[in-house]
Amino acid sequence: MDEILARFWGDLGGRVGGPLTFRLILQPAVAILLAIRAGLHDAQEDRPPYLWTILTSRDDRRELLSEGWKAVAKVFILAVLIDIGYQVMVFREVYPVEALFVAFVLACVPYLLVRGPVNRIARTAHRRAHQP
Repeated sequence: MDEILARFWGDLGGRVGGPLTFRLILQPAVAILLAIRAGLHDAQEDRPPYLWTILTSRDDRRELLSEGWKAVAKVFILAVLIDIGYQVMVFREVYPVEALFVAFVLACVPYLLVRGPVNRIARTAHRRAHQP
């Protein structure tokens, strides 16, 4: 098990300087753009911040996760496919768990971290613009 974890962490670090490095910028950027769009939409509908609501509201969690997945699924799948391509080029093997982890970090994490703050910023700006 220690050997697998050592390979896993070593492989992750190697992605930074290897082929297809531009995806480490492009995929999170696309996820962030999707999060900004969704956060602005949340602000228009006066919805609470996304990640906070997922963590605190059991009733809304399933619906919000489904909505978020629909928004980021294509970026996630593309991230998995590109990482598999990277693994084939560099390792000549495919490690599916690594591909899923990398895709989650590149696509889902930025989306989760950006959508709520965009909502809060947009709602605050809207309130200030409409105060007498």
